[in-house]
Amino acid sequence: MSSSSAVSTPTRVSVVVLSALSMFIAPVRTSGAQNSAPTATTPPMSRWELRFTSGALIPTGTQRNFLKDAQMSAAQLSWLVRPSLAITGTFGWARSRDLNVSTRPKLDVFTSDVGVEARPAQWFAKQVVSFSPFVGAGVGVRSYNYRSLDADAAHNVAGYVAAGGELGMGRVGLRLEVRDYVTGFKPLIGVGQSATRNDVVLALGLRLKKQHASQP
Repeated sequence: MSSSSAVSTPTRVSVVVLSALSMFIAPVRTSGAQNSAPTATTPPMSRWELRFTSGALIPTGTQRNFLKDAQMSAAQLSWLVRPSLAITGTFGWARSRDLNVSTRPKLDVFTSDVGVEARPAQWFAKQVVSFSPFVGAGVGVRSYNYRSLDADAAHNVAGYVAAGGELGMGRVGLRLEVRDYVTGFKPLIGVGQSATRNDVVLALGLRLKKQHASQP
């Protein structure tokens, strides 16, 4: 009796754990099944997406008195939790100038953040060109570093909201994204009061999708 009891206890625990996991996994499988059901040639979902984007950082409000509009490059890595939800990490580099200094020295603006994207159902999925809209939000760090002046880099907390979409054409995905950033801002040289600033990032990115073998 004691041996049977010792075996049955972990067995019951295993059943409970597996049941809980199945409740979490089932919606993901169901969602994937619904998306792939309409056509036998729909490829399986890829879990990872890597993009390289180029665009502009555009200061707004008071920030326009301190930073020059800047060209911005970024790398993005997304992990798809499910087709309608992704976690995206971004590292961006903008080449700006400090307008608050008479010589307007070159200023590197680095942004590192991670956020969540909600992706509704794909539009025109069976057409030659498809469209996948998304909205998102995230948080990270904004850093300012003079390229030639002997001054310490300044680091500030940053948050953003985003919206955009990706045009799909075969193996190529072309993504347009608009982000509205709210960041902390400390004087880059000397002393002064910290403030909250705002800027907008416009980015266009290219993604090559993995080619899947056609199903019969």
